[in-house]
Amino acid sequence: MIRRSVIRGMDLIFAIVGGFLLLPVFLGVLLVGFAETGSPLFRQRRVGRHEKPFILVKFRTMRPGTPSVATHLADQTAVTRLGGFLRRTKLDELPQLWNVVKGDMSLVGPRPCLPEQQDLIDARAARGVFHHRPGITGLAQIHGIDMSDPGKLAEWDARMLASFSIPAYFRYIMRTMNGAGRGDRIHSKE
Repeated sequence: MIRRSVIRGMDLIFAIVGGFLLLPVFLGVLLVGFAETGSPLFRQRRVGRHEKPFILVKFRTMRPGTPSVATHLADQTAVTRLGGFLRRTKLDELPQLWNVVKGDMSLVGPRPCLPEQQDLIDARAARGVFHHRPGITGLAQIHGIDMSDPGKLAEWDARMLASFSIPAYFRYIMRTMNGAGRGDRIHSKE
């Protein structure tokens, strides 16, 4: 198992450099988001390492006032025009680089869940997943496994963490950047 301090160092370097390089994109999305919804950033309470809550920051992809629920339970009609683009390109995750710098998250790890997702919390706790920082991307995300199946997601999270390595860290990041996985999907109500 690799040392957490090595991963933390890589997280800091990549989050700071990535944030700096992507600053024009960040500002552009911020401006368009402000014009579209008046509130381009979204803050949501999530469950972090050792089950401690933290505030996750993302670009808003849904209209303000949309109920705060797991993505697979959200109403797909609430997604804004910009939000659809941000979700497809995964740019809605860009502000989470701040969460990485703060130490709430890693670039790679299990996606942080909502405090209300008790089945997922229980499944992850049983598998030791909460001993690690949550991440922006990971094994489950690049394989399209979302929070709609808590047991399966916790299994894949534990599998990723059990075999985690520096090459795997880079592989998950590269596969995400190359479009693998679709992230948490809003399931059709039909």
